[in-house]
Amino acid sequence: MIQAVYIHIPFCHQICHYCDFNKVFLKGQPVDEYLNHLNLEMRNTLQQVPTESVKTIFIGGGTPTALNEEQLAKLLDMIRFHFPNWSDDIEFTVEANPGDLTTEKLKVLKSGGINRLSIGVQSFNNELLKQIGRTHESNDVFAGIKRAREAGFSNISIDLIYSLPNQTIEDFKETLQQAFSLNIEHFSAYSLIIEPKTVFYNRMQKGKLPLPSHESEAAMFELLMDEMKKNGYEQYEISNFSKQGFESKHNLTYWDNEEYYGFGAGAHSYVQGKRIANAGPLKKYMTLVEEQGTPYIEEHIVSTKEKMEEELFLGLRKAEGVSIALFNKKYKISLEDLFREPIEENKKRELLKQENGYLFLTRTGKLLGNEVFQSFLG
Repeated sequence: MIQAVYIHIPFCHQICHYCDFNKVFLKGQPVDEYLNHLNLEMRNTLQQVPTESVKTIFIGGGTPTALNEEQLAKLLDMIRFHFPNWSDDIEFTVEANPGDLTTEKLKVLKSGGINRLSIGVQSFNNELLKQIGRTHESNDVFAGIKRAREAGFSNISIDLIYSLPNQTIEDFKETLQQAFSLNIEHFSAYSLIIEPKTVFYNRMQKGKLPLPSHESEAAMFELLMDEMKKNGYEQYEISNFSKQGFESKHNLTYWDNEEYYGFGAGAHSYVQGKRIANAGPLKKYMTLVEEQGTPYIEEHIVSTKEKMEEELFLGLRKAEGVSIALFNKKYKISLEDLFREPIEENKKRELLKQENGYLFLTRTGKLLGNEVFQSFLG
């Protein structure tokens, strides 16, 4: 039974230089029309693949908080209508921009059932924020979080990015100190990845993107792990850190390789053994919903072999790693026999460890995670 829901809102006030998510500049877009089609997509999907109750809902983007109060209220009412059965401890997250967290919007979010905020901060260096195309400044973060606390939010996460153009290790250390002063519950921190079709990609092609060296990037990641631990945050996944009990239940759905609904333009689902991709461009998304009821442009039936590989490279992202007993039970095959070669090779290189029935990354393994994951594919 599917218990996780992802909903994509593709609108942004500003397009960041590093972002390759499906998004459009908000001004002049048919937002209400999009919400109506989202409503139809949910209805039609749930008629085909119903669920009894959900444990996590995540509204991502784009920037969901770019919507005005009426549109946000409409979206939350819609979700409540299609998913009336929530587990008592549901985790209901919305992604937010620091500058969007007005008292009015926070009130709408809270009364609509949102109980977790994921705020795109990226850095506390105002100069860097400008360089990466963000419109907020560090004081907006402090003000927004203060208002969120006053509105009753007790589960707040922020995103940080390191290895940004011209960023030094000292600068990242300063960003972390500022972040810890907020005393929030959760952090996601990623190194910058240059994706095609982004401003940064075009600059890099022209040789105009001064990025830190690989050594500096690794040093920032090590600093991140050490500082998080020192400040009471558990690294429960390669890029995610939380106070005890505040791990992201929604993201654990992905890392545990469980199924989930994905609604909206460019969203992905994993339902009934199929990975499904929705159309990204708004017009195409809305036309497909009207014509065929769902906006699917791609459906892939996941083979058992792929499922087992995914179980490994997703599960190894978690600090606890992959449960050997659980894997053997799920696939009725021995994990250690099946992947003997990559397991032995990674153990020899001290990238993987096996203890108490779990296979997990060592500290060095976390630094070279992608190499380890690759070794389990194909």
